[in-house]
Amino acid sequence: MKLYIVATPIGNLEDFTFRAISTLKSVDLIAAEDTRHSRTLMQHYGIETPLVAYHDHNETEASEGLVAQMQQGTSIALISDAGTPLISDPGYRLVKLARRVGIEVVTIPGPSAVTAALSISGLPTDRFLFVGFLPSKRQARQKTLKALSKEAATLVCYESRHRIQDSLRDMALVLGPGRQATVARELTKRFEQSRQGTLGELCEAVDNNEIVAKGEFVVVIEGSPAETPIYDHVALMQALLVELPPRKAAGIVSQVTGESRKTLYDIAVILKSG
Repeated sequence: MKLYIVATPIGNLEDFTFRAISTLKSVDLIAAEDTRHSRTLMQHYGIETPLVAYHDHNETEASEGLVAQMQQGTSIALISDAGTPLISDPGYRLVKLARRVGIEVVTIPGPSAVTAALSISGLPTDRFLFVGFLPSKRQARQKTLKALSKEAATLVCYESRHRIQDSLRDMALVLGPGRQATVARELTKRFEQSRQGTLGELCEAVDNNEIVAKGEFVVVIEGSPAETPIYDHVALMQALLVELPPRKAAGIVSQVTGESRKTLYDIAVILKSG
């Protein structure tokens, strides 16, 4: 009895390994995050194995049922909507429970948006920290970024089209607009796009629609530099905003630090609004 953790394409259907296809054809059952979504992939490769739903809302109950079936001899493969299961997707409870009762867990490796984005980022890959999706609320997101601000490893996170603009602004605010980063959008899909620059430049690129706010995003961010920056632009801005309006304060800090006036103005507005 085995549980197979099978990676599936993150976009391009040709990014599917022979071993993954063979495994999905040979098992008795496939546990899929969204059976309707996965059925398209199964039909494309002629995989007729039955599908059962396994997602965030039924993970606890479904895990117990699937493990019970495996204990009776059923072979099961777990897939997510795209990429490698358990990477910001359900599956942890199933793997933990399967191992607890002695079921062998086998990985069928393949595509992952995390490693795909890292490989084209131009940023150090010897150490990286994957943080999943940042909190959706601004205050919580800024708090999370603050906790990560001194992390030396390259940071990798997922983001949705609805929040990419606000998240990049918060990254520039908390981590500094001069921090290098790469935004990767719709990896391996028809409208794939990647852009490298400072967080300040990437904010402007989204504002100007040079980076289209559509699809799925991976953001790769340079780790904290070993040396302390000469200027703390946020502290300068906070001090000036006591006496000056945002536009004036942004202009002065831009002259002192060399950072983008527009990015600093956006930061000033965020600071002013609390």
